[in-house]
Amino acid sequence: MEKLPFRRHAAPAARSLVVKNSPDNEIAKSNCVAVSPQDFQDGSYVICDGKFVFSCVATTKCMPGTIGLSGNQRFWGSWSTDQTIAVAPYDLFQSNGKKGAYLGTLNVEINFWNRNRANNIQFDPDEMSEAFVHRFDTQILQPSQILLFEFKGNYFEIKILSSQVIDLGEVQLQDVPTSTDIMNKGICVKQTKVNFFKGSDGLVNLKASSTRPNSDAIIRPDFKFEDMGIGGLDKEFTSIFRRAFASRIFPPGLIEKLGIQHVKGMLLYGPPGTGKTLIARQIGKMLNAKEPKIVNGPEILSKYVGSSEENIRNLFKDAEAEYKQKGDSSSLHIIIFDELDSVFKQRGSRGDGTGVADNVVNQLLAKMDGVDQLNNILVIGMTNRRDLIDEALLRPGRFEVQVEIHLPDAAGRKQILEIKTKKMKENGSLGKDVDLEKLAELTKNFSGAELEGLIKSATSFALNQHIKVGTVGEITGDLENTVLDMSCFLSALDEVKPAFGVHEEDLHDCIKGGILKYSPKIDHIIHRVQRALEQTQSSENFNFSSLLLYGPPGSGKTALASYLGLNSKFPFIRIITADEMIGMSESAKVQFIDNTFRDAYKSPLNVLIVDDIEALIDFVPIGPRFSSVILRALMSRLKKSPPEGHRLIVLATSSNHELLKSLDVLNCFNDEILVNNLTSLQELYSVMELTSFGKGSEERKDIIYKLKSAFGSEAINVPIKKVLFNIDTAKFGSSPADEFVQLMVESQH
Repeated sequence: MEKLPFRRHAAPAARSLVVKNSPDNEIAKSNCVAVSPQDFQDGSYVICDGKFVFSCVATTKCMPGTIGLSGNQRFWGSWSTDQTIAVAPYDLFQSNGKKGAYLGTLNVEINFWNRNRANNIQFDPDEMSEAFVHRFDTQILQPSQILLFEFKGNYFEIKILSSQVIDLGEVQLQDVPTSTDIMNKGICVKQTKVNFFKGSDGLVNLKASSTRPNSDAIIRPDFKFEDMGIGGLDKEFTSIFRRAFASRIFPPGLIEKLGIQHVKGMLLYGPPGTGKTLIARQIGKMLNAKEPKIVNGPEILSKYVGSSEENIRNLFKDAEAEYKQKGDSSSLHIIIFDELDSVFKQRGSRGDGTGVADNVVNQLLAKMDGVDQLNNILVIGMTNRRDLIDEALLRPGRFEVQVEIHLPDAAGRKQILEIKTKKMKENGSLGKDVDLEKLAELTKNFSGAELEGLIKSATSFALNQHIKVGTVGEITGDLENTVLDMSCFLSALDEVKPAFGVHEEDLHDCIKGGILKYSPKIDHIIHRVQRALEQTQSSENFNFSSLLLYGPPGSGKTALASYLGLNSKFPFIRIITADEMIGMSESAKVQFIDNTFRDAYKSPLNVLIVDDIEALIDFVPIGPRFSSVILRALMSRLKKSPPEGHRLIVLATSSNHELLKSLDVLNCFNDEILVNNLTSLQELYSVMELTSFGKGSEERKDIIYKLKSAFGSEAINVPIKKVLFNIDTAKFGSSPADEFVQLMVESQH
């Protein structure tokens, strides 16, 4: 007999059935749906509304054309009674194809069905897993599904978080990842491994296992980073989870075998606006623990004696009570301190005579790592100034995990911009010409908060297009089609500036006349500084360099330093000048210098220009006198390398090399570069040519001839700044060439 070719059958058409309540409690508890024998066969699978799969129980208690669903089934599918839904036969093997059809692992969340009937009985997850598999054997289960589960007379609500679908004959469990996708359906079999995790109420007391994940794991199995809405911190999150949370994910038996204690404290530090407090706000979303207690530092302090210390004790009270009752099986308690440095400063630094602040520090030390140790707490602190915090809090056992939340790089900025503009894009309000990659490049040293401010500013430009000209509040135009295009973002960039970054106005003021390469020595200076910049950026051995540009006043030292700094394209470029410190006390000047250097550590690549060292240290030749306090502060900073992961080059200028030598400041620099005055008439000719001074080469040669006659030689000694001023002044005379010759004769040293 000839074998007929295989023919794929079309999927059976869906029937419209009316939703009714489950006609039988036993059917409801089994997670099956009730159908009429006229509609579907007993034990068959059906799919409702193309997404939700159930096993059928055919019963005459169910009228033809109806489907009996329990309360949790209706809640899961968002159905109401008497609603009509599409129900069709379901073939899992045909639907999944080569993917497999059996459940290898199920991660589920467990809560008491009725919180009022919660108890402290300790349940064995291995026994529960065996009972679960027996109860739901051969049923198709999928993520997000809600089940009623009875175990030893106790009723639980089970929510499936993620599933692993495999082919039992061919694939090993570890080769297939779990998925939270609702379409990741599989059949529950005896080999299925069920991992139980405590639900949000944390009331179910699960026995610790040496083979299963911790039922009280800090990270929810269905958690994804994108759920937090925080961008540009992938590396930091990896470090945080590895050091602070990993031990809480693994089976408690393994951690006990290793004999280690969980990390109890974590410190997040870095510039303002980088996302430290945002992490605190969002942290509850990723945790399978008690609701975090978030405390602003200053809220702890009280004017009443002993009240501040009591406030600290109260934060740990719940954790202590549960730890005494349940030991290592207790839930994790998280306490988050914002603005940690405002309260837990170095002991003895306040000088207020009350000792309250010192007692608060001592109380926190005792609670985190005292005699009665708690293993169910995690204290997360956040600060902009780690250097102010008492050192005893920073040792292992207290805030031992310290993670810098730095300014985002270009990839991080793009990630943040994508997150913040996601809703605009989904709603069609983001212009097609908006290039987020280009915006990420244009926003060097922007923090996350400043990027959000940029988007708000761009939105204001888009909305402003709909305000009627000549009015303030009258709106006009098609508001529904408001679009933020690239021009809105570029306009916003003109008014939103980063707090830490390039102060271009200050630097451009220093190079108004431009850089004139009137001599090969200028190219030589530029080459030496650029070589140092390249070394600072790329060296594997050194992350810090300092150069001194010295020479007579007006020789162009500051202009060269500013020009090279701007051309370096380093994200942070700042200049320290004596002008910024006019009127400051000696201690205020030291603090200003210290803060500027600290700012320079907050970006990965930094250029700091220290202009006119003599002026900064208040040097005056009459006397002579200078501030030794400012000098020592400056020297200590010029020798100190930035923290790991940061690179800094200091370009300093001075007009008094001998003074720096006598003060032993030259030892602070890796290289000293002389920036001299114009030394020959040939160099002066090049300056006139570069500035287009004179009516042509013949007039310029005539000027040189007259100056050579006046000086008696080719040699001159005039600062470039003076030459440029003379050129500009001569242009306003009746005979510019003669005026310039006269001015140069008067300027010759």
